[in-house]
Formats: sequence, structure tokens, C-alpha cells
Amino acid sequence: MQKLTVNLWMQGTAGEAGEFYAAALPEAKTEIESRYPTEGLLDFQQPLAGKPLTVSVWVRGTKITLINAGEEFAPNASISMILSFNTDERDVLDATWAALAEGGSVLMPLDTYDFSSRYGWVSDKYGVSWQLMESAEPVSENARVMPCLMFGGQAQNRAAEAIEFYGQVLGAKLESAFPYGQATEVATAESLMFAQFSLAEDAVAAMDSGVRQDFSFTPGVSLEWPCDGQEEIDRVWEALSAVPEAEACGWLTDKFGVSWQIVPSNMGELMERPGAFEHMLNMKKLVINDF
Repeated sequence: MQKLTVNLWMQGTAGEAGEFYAAALPEAKTEIESRYPTEGLLDFQQPLAGKPLTVSVWVRGTKITLINAGEEFAPNASISMILSFNTDERDVLDATWAALAEGGSVLMPLDTYDFSSRYGWVSDKYGVSWQLMESAEPVSENARVMPCLMFGGQAQNRAAEAIEFYGQVLGAKLESAFPYGQATEVATAESLMFAQFSLAEDAVAAMDSGVRQDFSFTPGVSLEWPCDGQEEIDRVWEALSAVPEAEACGWLTDKFGVSWQIVPSNMGELMERPGAFEHMLNMKKLVINDF
């Protein structure tokens, strides 16, 4: 059962982006999950009154959330989504690539590489980064759609440290790790060329960039983690939050720069309470009794 959810910041385009992904991605569908209220909004949110707030996209059963917001942030390649395909799905892979590449930009051409017989990395027209990969081995269900954290810029060479830290705080378990073996422009020999770890039943990839990057993690892509009860919210929040000025409405930034949304497991139910959205705007860490 999925626990970790990737949230993508959309600059007022969540509705149209949801329709785009439903058509472009394999076995995908979309739904408007929530809307902005018409009252209790901050001034900068007034143009969004009554419009979609969160749009859900399910890709092969994995949920991705699109957040409809302003122009403050945008996705970048520091967190991408890996779509893995079996060898008998090449037509699907190629069709998905063509759809995502239209209006976007290619980061690594769709081609044969040492690590995959068919692979490409593309940033779509909304700035969301996707890695499409053909696998010679059967792909497990939980790894067919998974986020990949690329540690570059100020977070360069901290992938292994991050996985260990997430193990302490969130119970992450390392599944596999492949170091570079020899130094690159910015990576050390011990840095991770690729690693995969699990958070609950969800698969997550991590890597240290092999080349110099002028960007790193931002709230443009955030990771949502549900907690059972206030005590667990308090524990995770205290352990993860490293940038006090970034704390708002359940959002925090950890010591690597990764943005997280730490929410109650019954967040949907809480948001149905009268005035819940306005109450949430006044919180940093979410307090269940204050909804």
C-alpha cells in the first residue's frame, strides 16, 4: 500500500496538467481531489478561489499529487520520476517518451546505455523530470513508478548520508547501492551513482550527480509523509525540519534541502471540517486539534 506521495508544484496549471498526464502516461487517470475555498484565503490566493487545489494523477496505481499554486516555485530535475518498463513494453515506453518530450526538453536522449537497453531522461512542458527505463529483469510493482532524488549543488555527495538519516527517522531500508568507483568532476569514488531504498512499501531511488549542477531541491517537488497521530507528527517534524523559515502549513525543509509535507493520516477528513483551510494557513507544524 502506497504511503509516500510525490507532490508537484503547478503554477496555476494543475487541472490541465492532470489531463495531460492522464493521456501521456501509461495506465493513467486523473481527478480533482480538492478545491480552494471561496472564503478565508490569503490575498495572493484570491485569484484561485473555487479553483482546483490538488489534482491527483494515478500512474499504474501510484498516486502523484499536483498542487495548484502560484509562481513561487517550479519542479526541477533534482527529483525526477522513474518509469520502468519490461522488455515487452517498448512500444508503450516509446509512446510515453514522445508524449512527454513534446514541448519539453531532453536531458539524456532515448537510446541504449550500459545500464539499460532503452533509456531516456526528459523534462516535460511543465518542468517535471521523467526517467524512462527498460529493464531486462521483471519490474516489481512498487518500483514501476518511483521518485529519484539527485543530490547535486549544495547537496552534492550526500545521498548515502540522506538514506541513513531517513532510515533513522522514517525507517528507510537500503535495497541496493552502486558507487561511482572513481571520482568524476564533482562526485567522489564513494559517492552513489545509483541506489534504491524503501520507505514503508514504497521504492525510492537516490543518486549523487556526476556533473556539476547549479540547482538542487526546492518545494517545486515535495514528498508527503502521513503520520498516525500527533505524537508521530511531532517526532518526525522535530527530526526532519532544519530550516525554520521554510515551515508553513505542514511543509518543512530537511538538512539536505528536500521539502516534505508532514500530514496526519486522516488529512482528508480534517480538511472537511468548517474553516479547516483557514486554520491550516495559521499553522507551521500541523496540529490535529487545531483544525
